[in-house]
Amino acid sequence: MRPSFRTIAATFIGLIVAATSIAAGAVGCGSATDSPGTDTTSAPAAAYPVTVGSLTLERRPERIVSLSPTGTEMLFAVDAGKQVVAVDDFSTFPPNAPKTDLSGYKPNAEAIAKYQPDLVVLSNDTEKIVDQLKALRIPTFLAPAANTLDDTYQQISDLGKLTGHAAEAAALNQQMRDDLAKLVRELPKRSKPLTYYYELDQTYYSITSKTFIGSLFNSVGLVNIADASAQAGNQYPQLSAEVIVKANPDLIFLADTKCCGQSAATVAKRAGWAGIAAVKNGGVIALDDDVASRWGPRVVDLQRAIADAVAKAPTG
Repeated sequence: MRPSFRTIAATFIGLIVAATSIAAGAVGCGSATDSPGTDTTSAPAAAYPVTVGSLTLERRPERIVSLSPTGTEMLFAVDAGKQVVAVDDFSTFPPNAPKTDLSGYKPNAEAIAKYQPDLVVLSNDTEKIVDQLKALRIPTFLAPAANTLDDTYQQISDLGKLTGHAAEAAALNQQMRDDLAKLVRELPKRSKPLTYYYELDQTYYSITSKTFIGSLFNSVGLVNIADASAQAGNQYPQLSAEVIVKANPDLIFLADTKCCGQSAATVAKRAGWAGIAAVKNGGVIALDDDVASRWGPRVVDLQRAIADAVAKAPTG
């Protein structure tokens, strides 16, 4: 399973699920586009040391290891790609990222140390890997799954600062804000809001409006049928087929196309689902699982898929 918002759901539902001293940076742990970045030719050199949270780097990191697919996307998007020497086995974008068999789910400190990193980027502290890397004097930046878009912007800004690409990070954040605002602004106005069901997997786990993904749907005025099933402390409820059919959503978004082989065709074959408005009116949208499960620059692509579905939905 890839690192994703589905991992957050697992927290609530129990479902998804040679030591090297580095002289390049002080030990510590900070918390926190559609295509990889390109080198800049005129950007001024960043001043070091730099500090983000409790992490201080004495000089620009040149051997970065990323065990976070979202972190990998952010690093390349701020033009720090040439400083990345290894990424985890789920870092599938951009295609030229140096993918290895390193695991973000079961990280191994000794395996990481073999790459002689002067910065490791993580999205979670699985098996207390931060302390293990600290013992090896390897600087570590922890960037957990975002709860809001502001969290995404902050992580991009922090990684830009740490890697010597603060200006590129600021430009990326502004471009993302502009793109997201444009997508929302250009949507046609509706007298009645559309309803939707967002599928994490084919056992009907979903998200509510209070999640990071849910906020994207909120911004275009969609109403989430899963909100009625939310429980305190759990914004990733499991619905039932009966509840979904009865709610009769106008749109269905599938975030389980790669992992679980779901599609408009498989949804239409589910018992009782053929009569759902989304199925009848071509409103079943197959998302790219990876784009839908990460909170980095490609969140714009996810918002575009949502906006396109809203624009194409029947008005009556």
